[in-house]
Amino acid sequence: MSALDQMYQDVILDHSKRRIGEGLAAPDESPLEGETAAGCHHEYNPTCGDEILVRVGVDGDRISSLSWQGDGCSISMAAASVLSEMAPGTDLGTLRIQIEEFREMLRSRGNHEPDEELLGDAVAFVGVSRFVARVKCAALAWVATEAALTKALAESA
Repeated sequence: MSALDQMYQDVILDHSKRRIGEGLAAPDESPLEGETAAGCHHEYNPTCGDEILVRVGVDGDRISSLSWQGDGCSISMAAASVLSEMAPGTDLGTLRIQIEEFREMLRSRGNHEPDEELLGDAVAFVGVSRFVARVKCAALAWVATEAALTKALAESA
């Protein structure tokens, strides 16, 4: 295993243990103080049983909060943790670009060089793309976040 692969593995293991953002900020889609909108979305991976409920808070054109609760493998829980660490404070356009870059990286089967500056610690999941059965695990929180954001923006319109 290369030093880079080991570092990526360490990032995933660390986030699967620390679980940043775990525990919903609010049990429903009501905006919290400082938020203009909020949305929740549940995703379930029937292949392995991983599931997650993501809550996204929006303040104007920025993500104000991202919290979640879930149960699953270390990859899916680490991906939720990484996203929860990077999303708050991010503008909506950048988050959408990050989600698309993450999706492209996972679909590449190792043939796409991810933008490390854009993805930060999320680039650690590049190795997952070589294991088709694990791609859905890594994408679960990101898909739920995208749907929760769509709900939040629809509610605020």
